[in-house]
Amino acid sequence: MPIPQKHYIFDFDSTLTRLEALEELAEISLKDHPKQQQIIEKIKTITDKGIDGTLPFNESLEQRIKLLEANKVHLEQLVKRLKRKISKSISRNKQFFKKHADEIYVISCGFKEFIAPIVQAYNIPDERIYANTFRFNRKGKIIGYDDENVLSKHNGKIDCLKQMNLPGEVHVIGDGYSDYVMKEAGIADKFFLYTENVERENVVKKADHVTPSLDEFLYVNKLPMSISYPKNRIKVLMAGDVHTDAFENLDSEGYTIDKLQSHASEEELQQKIQDASILAVGSETVIDSVFLAKAKRLLTIGVFSMETNNIDLNACLNKGITVFNAPFSNTRSVVELAIGEMIMLLRKTFDQSRELHRGIWNKSTQKSREIRGKKLGIVGYGNIGKQLSVLAESLGMQVYYYDFVEKLALGNATKLNSLSQLLKKADIVSVHVGSFAENRSLFGEKEFRQMKNGAYFLNLSGGEVVDMKALAKSLKTGKLAGAAVDVYPLEPNSNKTLFESELQGLSNVILSPHIAGVTEESQKDIADFVPRRIIEYINTGNSYDSVNFPNIRLPEQVSAHRFLHIHHNMPGILAKVNSVLAKFDLNIVGQYLKTNEQIGYLITDVNKDYNKKVIDELKKIEHTIKFRVLY
Repeated sequence: MPIPQKHYIFDFDSTLTRLEALEELAEISLKDHPKQQQIIEKIKTITDKGIDGTLPFNESLEQRIKLLEANKVHLEQLVKRLKRKISKSISRNKQFFKKHADEIYVISCGFKEFIAPIVQAYNIPDERIYANTFRFNRKGKIIGYDDENVLSKHNGKIDCLKQMNLPGEVHVIGDGYSDYVMKEAGIADKFFLYTENVERENVVKKADHVTPSLDEFLYVNKLPMSISYPKNRIKVLMAGDVHTDAFENLDSEGYTIDKLQSHASEEELQQKIQDASILAVGSETVIDSVFLAKAKRLLTIGVFSMETNNIDLNACLNKGITVFNAPFSNTRSVVELAIGEMIMLLRKTFDQSRELHRGIWNKSTQKSREIRGKKLGIVGYGNIGKQLSVLAESLGMQVYYYDFVEKLALGNATKLNSLSQLLKKADIVSVHVGSFAENRSLFGEKEFRQMKNGAYFLNLSGGEVVDMKALAKSLKTGKLAGAAVDVYPLEPNSNKTLFESELQGLSNVILSPHIAGVTEESQKDIADFVPRRIIEYINTGNSYDSVNFPNIRLPEQVSAHRFLHIHHNMPGILAKVNSVLAKFDLNIVGQYLKTNEQIGYLITDVNKDYNKKVIDELKKIEHTIKFRVLY
């Protein structure tokens, strides 16, 4: 039995493009008008009324043209802008427009003068574009429109489609009521509401299918698409303290996002994770093997913090789940606080402030010193330690550092060969090591005894790095002149929980509630960095900057299919994968394998369409953890 012919009718404004063209034209033509914004808002209101059917379309069209004050020169500028404003999913699916060129039409209540130059790039010729046309005066000013054109009239799309008399099934893809009416009138078989750019509530319930992107439309209709799975079907669960910019960055990619409040219960979190492919969490949300057992679809976790102590990285690795964090994004914030606290400690600023608050005027230079010329000892010469080194040196400090791992000195910093050597030399010791098991109780009574009498101590790294009782004792006895502490072995799990520490009440101690890396700037940087890593992994398979996966970065392929194969690190897996590909006559155009002690991560690009059975066989290879097709 022959397959019925199908025709695809596309709207233009807010469907093929991300905006309403007449509103953009108003931005151009009214550029120097004193009431530009008021007029544009009026045009938007008239546009919505015309689209929603609350204002006869011919009246809507006439009112907007009068307000535009535009001419042919402005149209040339508009076309240039529109070429940069093609809807993202339309732009990435040019292959569909090429393959089905004879079945695609544009029916728009916009104007052919700016539609035709745009859709030509998508193999849609003039004869398959149905739109209004402008009327111009001799000077090129737009003075009206062709009122004989059926599309200039109320419900003109219905009459236009009737006149086309297309055989077979007709599918309409558009964003407004004026597109839906073709289905309502019985001359279109299906109406797909396109919501990538705008969602009109009064049309949602009328649609046969809500289509957040062209990918979704192509997916449900089994049509060729540039990616293997629509992004709107990829669900993100955001839990805990995550900056709002992270939501916007992930939302703009087209993912469906479910956001939980920081006080959400563990049961609610476990329930929601079952359908999520991406998990975005702050540093307070604990992800362990019990939680991961519920996460059947999870591909990747974004931790919006420098640390990943709250994540069972090994359990994630064994389930083929990549983990990304932001190891550099709040470096500057930590360093600035460290510098500021050094100055405050040496100048006795907090002591003087407390006295003034009690009405005591005690102006004195006694024990108030500059940090210039002082010897700073940095324990841990990683990202933070290095930047602290550079800034401290620029302030005139002599910088020394010690790290367990060999690190190249920046500027005039001097590397010391032991912690003991550093402690004996430094006037100020600042700790910036990772919260690893080997660093637990790195500083105790022995280490504080080795420090200079009257030295200062800062810990802005990990709470369990320091024996707090030993630190308190050194401060009370006067061995240390002062300290600044931002992290603690036991920290409250909420702002409503009481904080207790051996350091409370000591006047020569600055305490802060684990906020060294928490500034508006750092949180925005994290909210940008982590989503970009997640999006790149989902889109290309690149695992670069993952904290638990073998790091791979490869260019995106054109006219190829990309397979991602995650497996236990066992001999012979690559040979088995390539044997399956050869069996199905698939030529490899690019391949990269990287392993760590536990897993192997293989990216393979093949050059042509494949039999779906190849996927089943690749998944069945022994020791396979996860398999994914990208495009």
